[in-house]
Amino acid sequence: MVRPALEVADIFRRHGAAWRRANAGHVSLGQLKVMAAIESCRTAALGGHVARCEDCSHTQIAYNSCRNRHCPKCQGAAAKEWLADRKTELLPVPYYHLVFTLPAPIADIAYQNKAVIYDLLFKAAAETLITIAADPKHLGARIGLTAVLHTWGSALTHHPHVHVIVPGGGISLDGTRWISCRPGFFLPVRVLSRLFRRLFLENLGAAHDAGHLQFFGDHAPLARHCAFTAYLAPLRKIEWVVYSKRPFGGPEAVLAYLARYTHRVAIANSRLVAFDDRGVTFKWKDYRIKGRDCYKVMTLAVDEFIRRFLMHVLPSGFHRIRHYGLLANGGRAENIARARELLDVPSPHNETGEAADTNDDEPQTPSQPCPCCGGRMVIIETFERGDAPRYRQTAPVRTDTS
Repeated sequence: MVRPALEVADIFRRHGAAWRRANAGHVSLGQLKVMAAIESCRTAALGGHVARCEDCSHTQIAYNSCRNRHCPKCQGAAAKEWLADRKTELLPVPYYHLVFTLPAPIADIAYQNKAVIYDLLFKAAAETLITIAADPKHLGARIGLTAVLHTWGSALTHHPHVHVIVPGGGISLDGTRWISCRPGFFLPVRVLSRLFRRLFLENLGAAHDAGHLQFFGDHAPLARHCAFTAYLAPLRKIEWVVYSKRPFGGPEAVLAYLARYTHRVAIANSRLVAFDDRGVTFKWKDYRIKGRDCYKVMTLAVDEFIRRFLMHVLPSGFHRIRHYGLLANGGRAENIARARELLDVPSPHNETGEAADTNDDEPQTPSQPCPCCGGRMVIIETFERGDAPRYRQTAPVRTDTS
């Protein structure tokens, strides 16, 4: 894979220390850890290994990744592992994609109460879908769903919303049959929107009454019950955004979508255009505009770019991918097996099979072939954090075999 010409790590390494000094006391421990991880990712600070081609003797050094979930470079491997587990769970039915978005006034207070409000967003969206689907007037079935939290807009603004992937049907309430939704239509969006609004506001009010919310700066007056009630009053009268997209083309399309969305971070390195005295320039999409004109370029001052990136660091231990209903972790395997039985389709075979026998005396082999000749690369040395490798990276060495 070709390394992008510009990475978030480059920006952090050049300006991170100064930004931390300028914002001392206003940066959380979690944000500091993310910065440190990205700055050290795939550098000698984390150690690594040296690999040599068995054919041409080309030698290259590979440094370890930080594995931080906010690092733009470290999500590929995590996504592949997660998708491998999901592949065996897919059913041969249409899948639907819904998006539940919080209004701007809620997003404003969510930034100061990430763990509480993001959790409420997940729960309200899931309960809305499960409740409406179970209603005999709509589907009359128990459904399963996977929800993924995104907290950003394309311009790195704070825009919390959840993407939900749900099979187009479910198991009847008595458990005797599979009930499919109407072709091309899952559940009525307006009904979902209004129940989502009610559930979220009820739970948000309960969280305030229980003292689980904190308010600072301009929002400090909202700590009083009457002020908070007045703040929420207009939100009870507007339509909340619940968006339902067309169903996916099939299980393969679902996996392709999940590969793009589940482990996405606030901005990918591929979107970065330039980093100079003017600031950081990156590509973004204006969703208010249709067609090709929606793709634009934005330049932010370096300090503002770093602030916006760190705005999307999640609280420690917070799960941004969650499963509900039939896909909840507790009974997922049994529910999927029952759904396959009702759909009269066989269970997928375990494509990975048994673990292959390995010889501990054999040298380890990196997953990528030699970039020069395509030969087998063999690890000849590993080195610890902060150490330097004994071997140096070299160009291919030609050998005379005559």
